[in-house]
Amino acid sequence: MDLDLRKLRYFVAVAEHRQFGRAAQALFIAQPVLSRQIRAFEQELGCLLFTRTTRSVELTAAGRQLYDEARRISTVVEAALRRVHEAERGAQRLVVAFSPGLRVSEAIRAFTASHPNVEIDVFPLRWWEQDAPLRDGRAHVGYLRRPFDDAGLRTVPIGHETKVACLPVTHRLAGRRTLTSAALDGEPVLDVRTRRTSSLEEKFELIASGQGLALVPLSVAASYSRPDLVYLPVTDAPPVETCLAVPEDNCAGPVPDFLNIATATLRRQGGETKAEGAGAASPAPGGSGRPGGEPVRAASAD
Repeated sequence: MDLDLRKLRYFVAVAEHRQFGRAAQALFIAQPVLSRQIRAFEQELGCLLFTRTTRSVELTAAGRQLYDEARRISTVVEAALRRVHEAERGAQRLVVAFSPGLRVSEAIRAFTASHPNVEIDVFPLRWWEQDAPLRDGRAHVGYLRRPFDDAGLRTVPIGHETKVACLPVTHRLAGRRTLTSAALDGEPVLDVRTRRTSSLEEKFELIASGQGLALVPLSVAASYSRPDLVYLPVTDAPPVETCLAVPEDNCAGPVPDFLNIATATLRRQGGETKAEGAGAASPAPGGSGRPGGEPVRAASAD
């Protein structure tokens, strides 16, 4: 069967508004028209997508599955249409995705200096996305942390980051200088397996309120420091590899040049950061400091 994208868009609107009237208003169509379109869509698919009451509608199991698929389909279609319009006007555009805490600004400046006619956009990644925007066309290049599924991707190693434990200042371990993994046994850890959060701000708000702790990369700790949290080095935590990634089947246009320039720039940037950290004086015992040596209790965000 052929998938009607217009009906799919109508379905997504009803799924998100949970009410035909509000969905119809958002779509700028009459409610009876929307109801007929959804019934026709269900008949085409051969399954019910909603359970209806006089006040609201709820997704069936099939509807929930279609809603998850529909968001991915819509993203891919939008990205394809954008590329078509860019090709029509002869524009060169590069979208660079980056994981939280990682910085691509210096690499973009270096690339723009030699490629001033390429339009650059940045795409901040959420914790659970990682490689998804590279696969569905939302981004051309990603500056990522492992682990992620690298099947079908060309990856270029950049460096490694240490991880620190993020705790509320009221936690029983918050006064220590360092931690080991054994010290964290039995502690509730907030990660994608236990509790998915929509943003770093949400994660840190949960930690500050005593809902758990998290292991976060050092650059995230530096970028999101706040006075009600403390970051402690975990001495036996394995480092996290950072790398650039591009789809193997989409290495045309400005992508190869950006990859070469960004690799050199980011590796140099990482080396300079390590050198600065090695040369910095250690704070006095019991005082507050940056992640990696002493507990960080209060610092201005970068």
